[in-house]
Amino acid sequence: MDDVAFLHQAIDLAAESRAHGNHPFGALLVNADGEVVCTALNTVDTDNDPTGHAETNLVRVAGKRFDPDIRATLTLYTSTEPCAMCAGAIYWARIRTVVFALGEDELRAMTGDDVKNPTMSLPCREVFARGRHPTAVRGPFDILAAREVHAGFWHS
Repeated sequence: MDDVAFLHQAIDLAAESRAHGNHPFGALLVNADGEVVCTALNTVDTDNDPTGHAETNLVRVAGKRFDPDIRATLTLYTSTEPCAMCAGAIYWARIRTVVFALGEDELRAMTGDDVKNPTMSLPCREVFARGRHPTAVRGPFDILAAREVHAGFWHS
């Protein structure tokens, strides 16, 4: 699979999310044949739901659409490293591979003390490492667009 191409699609979804008045995050699921099987945007502001992160929204859709054995074969691509909440949802959904562009450390530096994104310093690899089944993680990828989609959104 072409990780960078799918990450660009996730970043495009993040831009769409931002255009709809939400935080700039997007995610998608890809099957073993390299087909995008579902996508999700961040909906924190428009749904007034603090759990409306792109990855948790994607997990909700995938949970209804695919049984656990199928979910275990999918790869989740996301514009930014999953937060602890999202990593937990991904783990419980049994999605076994996660690929992200922007790392949480770089996002944290960009958001500063912005209350719109009260970040935690907890990389998703640490969350996944506490689980009983393995979750492969690839990222961060140095993609300029992953940073640009956040430009001017957060105050520092």
